[in-house]
Amino acid sequence: MEKRSKSKLWIIVFITSFLGLMVDAMDLQMLSLSLPQLMKEFNMSEVQAGTLGTSSLAGMAIGGMIGGWMADRFGRVRTISWTIILFSVGTALLVLAGSYEQFIVIRFISSLGLGAEYVVVNMLMAEYIPSNKRTTVLGTVQAGWSVGYLVATLLSGAILPEFGWRPLFLIALVPVLIAIYTRFVIPEPEGWKEIVRERSEVKKNEWIQVLSKPKLRLNFLLWTVTALFLQFGYYGVNSWLPTYLVNEVGYDFKNMTGYLVGTYTAMILGKILTGRLADIFGRRTMFVIGGLSTAIALPLIIHFQSPGNIVVLLTVFGFLYGMPYAVNATYMSESFPTHVRGTAVGGAYNIGRAGAAFAPVVIGMIATQQSIGLGLASLGIAYALCGIIPALFIREKMYEPFEKKAPQDSEQGQLNSGI
Repeated sequence: MEKRSKSKLWIIVFITSFLGLMVDAMDLQMLSLSLPQLMKEFNMSEVQAGTLGTSSLAGMAIGGMIGGWMADRFGRVRTISWTIILFSVGTALLVLAGSYEQFIVIRFISSLGLGAEYVVVNMLMAEYIPSNKRTTVLGTVQAGWSVGYLVATLLSGAILPEFGWRPLFLIALVPVLIAIYTRFVIPEPEGWKEIVRERSEVKKNEWIQVLSKPKLRLNFLLWTVTALFLQFGYYGVNSWLPTYLVNEVGYDFKNMTGYLVGTYTAMILGKILTGRLADIFGRRTMFVIGGLSTAIALPLIIHFQSPGNIVVLLTVFGFLYGMPYAVNATYMSESFPTHVRGTAVGGAYNIGRAGAAFAPVVIGMIATQQSIGLGLASLGIAYALCGIIPALFIREKMYEPFEKKAPQDSEQGQLNSGI
């Protein structure tokens, strides 16, 4: 009976985590697809449009760091519920914005919830799944992010041309129901509850624990730099690819959304398959292959695209584009022990995101001087670096999320890696 109850709980955690990432991605993608209309309505320059994306990423970075720490202090589930409500209500309030300045302030506030929810959802799922299935499951959960892109693209194609961007953003209120359900149905992971019971450990500052221990500090710094390059590439592409297809390739909005549907469908498949392969061949192997493959693909696609091959090229790109993210959550979670996991993962990932927040502005500046296509092609450098750093320096499976503390101070703990 207890076994059946745990099995049912696992399914509930999976479904709510999948939906949580889906609505997070929908929120981000709706902004990206609305950008051409927003530029016209608020008379934005390309640099201002890039700044809008940058402010969103900056808010996500700050929110992710705070959310990771809150997850260690107050619980994974509780933090997820609060953050979903913040970004849902905040995004819906964008419909009241009457100027560029109002829009960017409201967007920054709602982005705090977006960044926090993304980090904690992945961590919660990692702490419920055994190691031998972890990247398979988390890769599938990460596919929820791509499903969110797909759903937002379809909704945008139906709503934006006829009704504009304001009705689209009202859809953001729906995730509040997920927040309420999550809060009252899903219990906190056992590893975190054990940490809470040990009051002396909880009283220690999590940041001091991360930065004072050489091994944790090195992992933290390596992941911060890797996350910076990964997200610089990812959000640079995500912010400007729709505008590139409309303004430089010359497709109308409906055709553009059709092409993006193919890209995001391929991304879903890429994440699920990569997650499975990572459980067989290793987290690091698949992460590195994904980063380096995307680095090669970006400039080739921009250079060789044509009306005859753009669908095929974008489909291949979508598959590669999602590969690092299929592994990222598992790989990072297993780099830190339970009692500081939220703080370390949230901090490293989101300090990296803060640096990556400049990507939309950089692409906007390149677009002003040269072209959006050249800016997108140059992002291949960031993807190459995000693959090279883990290949050389970041081991895998260093800590087990089910355990409240891993044997990081023993020889056995040092050997528990993918090497």
